[in-house]
Parts: sequence; structure tokens; C-alpha cells
Amino acid sequence: MANTGARRTAADLALAIAGLAATLAVLGSDGFGTPDPRSRHLDLLGAGLAVLASAPLAVRRRAPAAGFAVSALASVVLLRLGYPLDAPLATAAAAYAVAVAYSGARPGPRFLALTGVTAFVPAVALAYASVGVRVWDISTELLAWAAAFAGLWIAGDRTRLRALRLAEAEENAARVLADAERDRRLAAADERTRIARELHDSAGHAINVILVQAGAARLLQDRDPDRARAALGTVEAVARETIADIDRLVRALRDNRDEQDVPADPGALHELIDRHRGSGLRIAADLPASVVPLPRSVAWAAYRILQEALTNAARHGEGSAAVAVRSGPDRLEIDVTNPFQAGDRRNGHGIVGMRERATLLGGTLHADGMNGQFRLTAVLPHR
Repeated sequence: MANTGARRTAADLALAIAGLAATLAVLGSDGFGTPDPRSRHLDLLGAGLAVLASAPLAVRRRAPAAGFAVSALASVVLLRLGYPLDAPLATAAAAYAVAVAYSGARPGPRFLALTGVTAFVPAVALAYASVGVRVWDISTELLAWAAAFAGLWIAGDRTRLRALRLAEAEENAARVLADAERDRRLAAADERTRIARELHDSAGHAINVILVQAGAARLLQDRDPDRARAALGTVEAVARETIADIDRLVRALRDNRDEQDVPADPGALHELIDRHRGSGLRIAADLPASVVPLPRSVAWAAYRILQEALTNAARHGEGSAAVAVRSGPDRLEIDVTNPFQAGDRRNGHGIVGMRERATLLGGTLHADGMNGQFRLTAVLPHR
């Protein structure tokens, strides 16, 4: 902003110097065309008035009305004293600055500014008339000046409108950039929330399985070494899968790419149920023989919801669960029921995360316990 102000000040000062040079050139050459022998030659007084007519251009942005008044008065005095100011260039530039500043102002200030600009030519006519010049003889010149000053007002108004449009365009561009940045931050926040939910689901499931299998291995290490070794193998496999899952999620966050390994086939649900059966959970499963191709987001949500539901059944239930998955032409329904322990209300992050997944897809999820049975029902539309 400081650099912009300095540039504008330098430009206004340069304009004032150029206006003074042009005015002195006109006066020094005794006007345009053949010099009038009655005209007054440039002298110290004329040079001083030329400075007075041009200097206000240096403050045309800060005080355009006052600057025009001073410049116009100096030009009228020059003409009144007989100096051949055939082109009041400095005053014309000051009039343009007034138009830029006041053409869009309130009616009162705009009317006063327009009146001041249009009054310049009549004031010149009165100055000529006061020294005995017949106004009719110079009517063509005066009409040309009047047209020029009217054109300057119109040009100033157009410049103001163009500046407003540019300012609006810059504001809109800044707003678009701000909106894009806000959307980026919201997307990043959503991604972090999703990653936290994924890590909770994956780690919670894995830890639950590892705890069950590790406990089984401890109990069976002397009585049934083979089963103990199998339990330890399950612990190792689940730990490896969990590490791979966490690596995938972190990589997705870092690379900002869609997951490429989403379990999108019904076989993944079978494998998930078999894994929980291997951890000791008795599951009665009713899965469809075939499932219509699912969108990636729906397949992933179904997998995670069923995984969390089975993890909760193993952690809070009594060792058994019933699973039913129904596939329709426009929706996928998941129903998990298991007996639960008295006093368990199951209001942790798991239920919240499952409900968020379903809601984001336009679906629903209901979870409630009654008469010793906890039931979770999720409906995921995919059309």
C-alpha cells in the first residue's frame, strides 16, 4: 500500500510538471496559429500564473475540487490579462480529476462539481467581455472548449466506472481465493476426521482380536500347543494387517489420493466374518450369493460398519452374533444382532463413526439395545 501511494504521488507530480511545461509552451509561443499583436507576451507574472494553474494537479487525488478551483481561477486571470492561453491544458486535466472523483458522488456534491466544471467556459467568456472582446467573435473557440469540458466529465465518469468494475473483479477474485482456501481447510479437516475414524476402527478391531487370541494362546500353551501356535499366528497376521491399514491411511492423507484397495466385493465381507470367527466369535451369517457392483464409498462404508459392529459384539457381547446382509437394486442393508452384557450402553466413538459413515452417504444407522439384545441396522443407498 505504501509503494502504491508513493507511485501515485510521483505520477501526480509528473502530471503537474507536464501541465506546467505545456502551459508555458503555449504562452511562450503566443498561442496557436498567427500571434495576436494585442496578446501579452510571457513574463514573470504569466509564468507565476501558469505555475498556479498547473500546481494543483499534484494534489488532484487528495483535493480535486479545490485544485480545479485554483487552476480554473488562474487560467481565467491569464485570459483576463491578455495572455494567449489558447488551450488551458492544466485546467482541463483538473476538470477530469473532478469528474473521476465526483461523478459517482451523492446528488448534492455531484451537482456542485458538474456546475463548477461547466461554469469554466462562461467564466472565460465574461473575462473576455470585461476587456472589450466581443464574445460572438470567439464563439467557435468557446463552444469547442465547452464540448471539450463536457467530454472530460463523461470520460472521467467512464474511468470511475471502469475502476469500480476492476475493484469488484479484484474483490471477487479475492473472495474466490478465500472460499477456495476455506474449502481446502474444511476438506483437510474432514480428511483428518476420516483418518481418525479409520484408525480408530482398524486399531480397535485389531487390538480386540489380538487380546482374544493372546489370551487363548496363554491358556492353551500347555494344554494344546497347536491351537496356541495358531492363535499366535492370528495375532501376527492381524498385527501385520493393522500396520498395512495404518500405512494405507497415512499414505492416502499424505498423497491426497483415493484409496485403491477398497474391498468392493462380497468376498471381503465373508473374509471379515471368517476372521472374527477365527478369533472365537460365533457368527450366524446370512450373506447374499451375489451383490450388485457397489460404489467405492459404499463398499468401504459397509466393510467398516460390519467390522466395527463385530468388534463391538466381541468386546461387549457374550460371544455370539447374527449377521444379515441384504443387497437391493438401490441399497445395501446390514443387520447385526448380538446378546449384550447388562449395563453396557455402547455410546463410544465406534457407534458415532458408523453413523457418520452412513449419514455421509445419505443412509441411516440405528443402534439400540433391548431385552438383552443389541441390534445395529445400517441402510446404505447407492443410487
